[in-house]
Amino acid sequence: MIRWIWAFLDRPAQRFDDCAKFWSTVTGTELSARRGEHDEFLTLLPDPALFAAASVKMQAVTGLSGVHLDLDVDHIPSAVRTALDLGAELVANHPDYAVLRSPGGQTFCLTPSGRATSTPAPAVTAPDGTLSRLDQVCLDIGPADHAAETEFWKSLTGWNFQQGRLPEFARLRATDPLPIHFLLQRLNEDRPTSAHIDLASSDIEATAAWHETLGATVLERFDHWIVMTDPADALYCITARDPQGV
Repeated sequence: MIRWIWAFLDRPAQRFDDCAKFWSTVTGTELSARRGEHDEFLTLLPDPALFAAASVKMQAVTGLSGVHLDLDVDHIPSAVRTALDLGAELVANHPDYAVLRSPGGQTFCLTPSGRATSTPAPAVTAPDGTLSRLDQVCLDIGPADHAAETEFWKSLTGWNFQQGRLPEFARLRATDPLPIHFLLQRLNEDRPTSAHIDLASSDIEATAAWHETLGATVLERFDHWIVMTDPADALYCITARDPQGV
């Protein structure tokens, strides 16, 4: 059982500070102290007065931007066996966590539970009063891998599966109040599965405009979402979902 989920934003070291400032601002959080052998890790910390648990971390990397997932579980060896039986690949097995790849190639880690015991952070209020909240990771899946990758994440999480209104989308939502859910998106091209961040917004145009003042760029507009890039050119989306929904 997944006790907590973390979105891990991997950003190039040379643009990491700008990205950390950006994501701290749009999520209404403070940056933790840097940690790791090369000071490459940090956590985005909600206001302690909110009694909310953190759910986003960042890592400075030497390669390209990306997103991976940390899944807190009760017993890592058992969770690893389950993931392998479902088709995952073991990348590295450390004393206190394991790194794996899904059948389609999405990196995720199995990490110890108990580090987050509070509720998800609430929506953030922009200067103009617009509400937004980072509440979803979208898994971008090629058509050849779509069936197997969907079944893998359904089985690994045990979350509720719901087909979207558009045939290329489906959702996985936990019954417990976890901070981040999954959107599964079937792409039009075959490539390894990857992930990007989605933010729910009460006004997608207003949120996009705010983000642009902070260094983001609008790539494409749709009826119910806007595709953006952050200061490291990493793709993310602002969607018209309810930012105060659970």
